[in-house]
Amino acid sequence: MLIFWRQRLVVLANPKTGTTALEETLAPHAAIVVQRPPQLKHTGANRYHRFLAPYVGDGKDHKFTVVGVMREPIDWLGSWYRYRQRKDEVDDKSTRGKSFDDFVRAWCQETQPEFARVGSQAQFLAPIGGRQCDRIFRYDRMDRFLGFLEHKLQMKIDLPRVNVSPQGETRLSPDVESRLRDFGAREFEVYSSLAE
Repeated sequence: MLIFWRQRLVVLANPKTGTTALEETLAPHAAIVVQRPPQLKHTGANRYHRFLAPYVGDGKDHKFTVVGVMREPIDWLGSWYRYRQRKDEVDDKSTRGKSFDDFVRAWCQETQPEFARVGSQAQFLAPIGGRQCDRIFRYDRMDRFLGFLEHKLQMKIDLPRVNVSPQGETRLSPDVESRLRDFGAREFEVYSSLAE
């Protein structure tokens, strides 16, 4: 998470949406950079508003704009699946030896096994009944997000490619995709509401 004090801007670090590259590029310009532990780095909108906003003075007189990036839900899960295929990933979070269908089926369970416990973008950025982001940008239109940041921060931004998931097969069978669209309806609803 990056907090820009003078610009009154908070950039949330939704995992698997290029936030490590953003952090690497923009950290020297931010007033507050939350990198560790992952639970703090990846603080969602509602938790930011409840716990961190009062600390940084984000109130009615000094309102911060809270922004985040959302990836198309199947693509996002595919990135997690591929990321957890890495050779150095050999614990209970590993997806090695599992198909993408296996991973998505497991994610679509009320109690997810460790290898499929990757959270929810909708819950992170736009929780029902909680405080949401002021703006959410589409990952596949990163140019618009970067344009927004360049305007707010008054600087040119060139992102490096870091923390990229390895290549891998991420096609879903029709029945698993149907199950995902049902179980993860809120993910698709939030994503489809975003401006292209």
